[in-house]
Amino acid sequence: MFSLRYIVINIIGTLLRGFPLPTRVGLIKIGNPDRSSPVFLTCNYSVTVERVKKALRGLDCYLLVSNTHGINVWCASTGGHLSNHSVISSIKASGVENLVDHREIILPQLAASGVEALEVKRETGWSVKWGPVYAKDIIRFVAGGYKKDRSMRIVGFPVLQRFEMAVMWAFPFSIILAVLTTLIWRSMFVFTVVASWVVPLITFLSFPLYSRFLGRGTKKPNLSKYTVIFNIGWISVALWVIFMVVVYLYAVLSGVFTIGDFVKWGVISFAMMLLVNIDLMGSTPVYKSGLHEERLLRVRLDEKKCTGCGVCVLVCPRDCFGIGENRVVLLRGKERCVQCGGCIVQCPADALCFSSETGKIIPPYVIRRYKLNMMGTRLGS
Repeated sequence: MFSLRYIVINIIGTLLRGFPLPTRVGLIKIGNPDRSSPVFLTCNYSVTVERVKKALRGLDCYLLVSNTHGINVWCASTGGHLSNHSVISSIKASGVENLVDHREIILPQLAASGVEALEVKRETGWSVKWGPVYAKDIIRFVAGGYKKDRSMRIVGFPVLQRFEMAVMWAFPFSIILAVLTTLIWRSMFVFTVVASWVVPLITFLSFPLYSRFLGRGTKKPNLSKYTVIFNIGWISVALWVIFMVVVYLYAVLSGVFTIGDFVKWGVISFAMMLLVNIDLMGSTPVYKSGLHEERLLRVRLDEKKCTGCGVCVLVCPRDCFGIGENRVVLLRGKERCVQCGGCIVQCPADALCFSSETGKIIPPYVIRRYKLNMMGTRLGS
C-alpha cells in the first residue's frame, strides 16, 4: 500500500523534478532496529527519501537523511552537496553511534563521485559499504549478504524514468505557454498546451529507438559544446516529422485541417522539440551532457599502481570495469563511461585519473576536491 504522503510527494516531485525538494534531515528508525541493525544513508530529496523508506519496509534498520539541499543523490554527489563532510556530520550529529555496536554505513552507489570512503573511515571509524544504484534492490542486496550482482550496479533509463523526465519538461513549460498563449495567441491555447506535453513524451518514450545514435560524434575534440547540439539535431527533426504526421492525420480525419493552422502547429511544435532536445544527452543517466566539456575526457588506468581491489567495479554505474588475470583491473567498456569520476574518487591506490585527447592528465586530487557546477565546470580547478 502507498501512503497518501508517498503519493503526494511523488506527484509533486515528478511535476517539479528539475527543482530541489528538501525534507527534514536526521535519523529515521525503520521497523524495530537493534544494536546489530544496518545503517543506511541517503540524500534529503523528498522523493528519494520516500522511495527509500518504502524499499526498506520489512527491514529493521536505521536511515540517515543527510543534508544535500533537497538535491538527489547523483547530482548532489557530483556537485559537492553530498560529500565527506555531509556523511561525517550525519554520523556524528545523529547519535547513531550510540545505537549500534558495529561501525558500518551503507551509502547509495551513486554517492561514490562525492563521498570518499577512506576519509569517512579516517574521520569517524565507520566503514562505507556501497549499496545498489536503485532503492528497489536494497532488500535483495541485504538478502544476498550485502553483495551486489551486476544488475544492481548499473544505471539504466527504463520507461518509468523516461516518463518522469518527460513530465519534468512538460509541466513547467505547459504552464508558461498556457499563460503566454492566453495573453497573445488565444486561438492556439489548446494545441500549445497539448504540444508541450506530447513533444516531451514522444522524445523520451521513444528513446530506445534512437539511443544508440545519440552519442555518436559528440566526443570529437574539435566539437564545442554548442556544436554538439546541432550535431544531434537530426534526432529532433526526425521526432518532429513524426509528430507532424500524427497532427496532419488527426486534422484530416477530424475535418479541421487548414494550411494556416498546420503551419502554426509546425512552428510551435518545432520550437518545443528544439527546447526539449537542447541537452537531450544530459537529460538521461546513460550519457554525459553534450554541454559539458568533460564528455571529452577518458578514464586512464595505471596498471603499475593498480592493486586489483575492485572498488572501481563496485562503484561504476556503467559497468566499465572488470577484473582480469592477476587481479588487475580491465577497462572493458570505455565507450559507456559517463565521466562521473566515482572510480577515481574511490580508488585507494590512485591508479585511475582523467586524461584529455591531448594527453593532459587531471589527477585524482582534483576530481576529489573540485566538483562540477551546472555548466559542467569543476569549480576551482
